[in-house]
Amino acid sequence: MPSIYTQADSNTRKTWFLITGFLVFVIAVGWIFSQALQSNVILFVAVVLSICMSVGSYWFSDKMVLAMAGAREIQKKDNPELYRIVENLCITAGLPVPKIYIINEAQLNAFATGRDKNHAVVAVTAGLLERLNKTELEGVIAHELSHIGNKDMLIGTMVVVLAGIVSLLANFFLRISFWGGGRRNNNDNNSAAGILMIVGILAAILAPIAATLIRLAISRKRESLADASGALLTRYPEGLASALEKISADMTPMKVANTASAHLYIDSPFNEKQSENWFVGLFSTHPPIEERIKALRETQL
Repeated sequence: MPSIYTQADSNTRKTWFLITGFLVFVIAVGWIFSQALQSNVILFVAVVLSICMSVGSYWFSDKMVLAMAGAREIQKKDNPELYRIVENLCITAGLPVPKIYIINEAQLNAFATGRDKNHAVVAVTAGLLERLNKTELEGVIAHELSHIGNKDMLIGTMVVVLAGIVSLLANFFLRISFWGGGRRNNNDNNSAAGILMIVGILAAILAPIAATLIRLAISRKRESLADASGALLTRYPEGLASALEKISADMTPMKVANTASAHLYIDSPFNEKQSENWFVGLFSTHPPIEERIKALRETQL
């Protein structure tokens, strides 16, 4: 059977549209800065540094995230039922079985990480294992496996690279401008240079905010896609919908919650009450859980 992760999906198209727009946005910001300073050095330096840092995080971020979460790897003998669920879903999805980790936390949560499907990890909290029934647990695991199958780690790295380039460009531009770099000596061009410098400073202030908003929008799209792919994988959307209801109602704090890894979890580990205000929603890593549950229950398989 064809992989469920190769099928066309509106969320996938929207994600790649956002990434393409993001790339154009980065090029435009770099062009503005280089014109304002009459130098392309800032663009090249920022690109090289961002790529180097992001490649490093791509290879080692899973180890850092697992260490921050205090997760421990388990073997099949430690939790045979969980292993069977993961193995069966991997067979259906056509994925290698990832390493499985347990986070010793009472909060209901889970995440997937790793640089590709052959070096992937699924981590679940002890609270999730204790309080979800089998179909709900299958729904959560299917969601996390879908992040692996949909190559969300790679997409996330691409987005981080682009966001990193924008931030470094803005930082370099402001520092160079502060120290008087890039000033033109030709009086005939003073007016144009002044306008370009003003535009550059505005871009340096606003571009990192815009980059963050695009990165978060892509994160929300990938969460919605993982919900849809997970429902298709189990052929039972109600399992994940029911799990999300329990997860959203759980107010248990997570001691190891960290802003750097919060976007990886199936729901925010900070127990944030999601606002219906559209502006506040722009800064969320996850779509409102009520919308996710509604979409799952309206899914036609």
